[in-house]
Amino acid sequence: MRGLAVPPPTEDFTADPVELFFDLAFVFAFSQLVWHLVHHPTWEGALDAGLLFLILWFAWSTFTWGANAVQGNAREVRAVFLIATAASVPMGASVTTAFGSGGGTFAVCAGVIVLMAIGLQAWGVGTSEETKSEFQSLVRYASPNIAAIGVLVAGGFVDGGTRKLLWLVFVLISLAGMVVARYGDWIVRPGHFAERHGLIVIIALGEIVVAIGISVVTSLSEADGLPTQTLIALSAAGALAGLLWWGYFDRVQPALEHRAEGLEGRPRAHFVADVYTGMHVFIIAGIITLAAAAEEILLHPKDPVHTEFLVMFVAGVALFFGGITVAVIRAYRVVAKERLAAVAMIALLAYVGRSWDGVVLLIAVDVVLLLAIVAEHFRIESPNGAVASAVAEASNISGGQS
Repeated sequence: MRGLAVPPPTEDFTADPVELFFDLAFVFAFSQLVWHLVHHPTWEGALDAGLLFLILWFAWSTFTWGANAVQGNAREVRAVFLIATAASVPMGASVTTAFGSGGGTFAVCAGVIVLMAIGLQAWGVGTSEETKSEFQSLVRYASPNIAAIGVLVAGGFVDGGTRKLLWLVFVLISLAGMVVARYGDWIVRPGHFAERHGLIVIIALGEIVVAIGISVVTSLSEADGLPTQTLIALSAAGALAGLLWWGYFDRVQPALEHRAEGLEGRPRAHFVADVYTGMHVFIIAGIITLAAAAEEILLHPKDPVHTEFLVMFVAGVALFFGGITVAVIRAYRVVAKERLAAVAMIALLAYVGRSWDGVVLLIAVDVVLLLAIVAEHFRIESPNGAVASAVAEASNISGGQS
């Protein structure tokens, strides 16, 4: 379109700094979700947090698809991102009051972000004959989602269960729109998608760092210096964050990008929608859930972990590694069995170690994750490994390239 330089559909590019700036606003929203889980450790609290997270995810994800259609360093695009960032700040601030007085603010801001994202993508796709198919796909996707925005906003101005019902309807309509969109044609730049989702994983992992910081501030305000067990627990939590980072970025992140680059047309769009838009919902939700459990453990490292936070901890690990496992299966038809074994072992530890101090449980979990990562490494790197012989050439998964 006039005034906006749009790269050819086959040209990839990296994320612009303004996209990272936009992501940073979601740090606030994610931290509010962690706060909600810590203070409402019930099934109802978890379901409420899940509903809010899905709304946040649709806002972020739709903007990522929009940014994929245009290059972010154009001044017009940067201006759109900055406006969306401004809208995301009150959205994040109202997360903890979304089912109360902040419902209207949360819904309106989230709706504005989704609407801007659709507009950004339409701006990039345009109406030329070359992108006619992509524009038609966008119209089919946007039509139900624009209606869903109305449902979302309406939900912000009603009370009680009606609000939750309307927001659930928004999520269901958005999911239906995604399913319909799978059968269309889309501009998909794999490198940009991989980088954007890698950034949001780092943003979420930052919540574990925030949990560490909160425990430090609390300990310093209650005593002279940091107790030994708190220091050990902080180190264990830091190791947990590092192991999760390694579990995603060492092999998985580049392997998924490599697989997407090897596809074209609709198969590429299907893959990106499944692996990035779909499976990363579970990966990010798992990190947020883990952060809430870690914060509670770090605040009381010498006490046994309450049952609700044990469940939260295991659920977070299962969501994180479950999302990764399904993504890898989707990409290479390979089962990350060491990771599944680690989830099962951590669930067993949580059951057996109900009376353990929180710091002991954290250390035990770190050991299990480390052993799983090491075992996976030797299995894949082994010349006789089943994975190495099956997918080394296709996925470049051996040699630390995936």
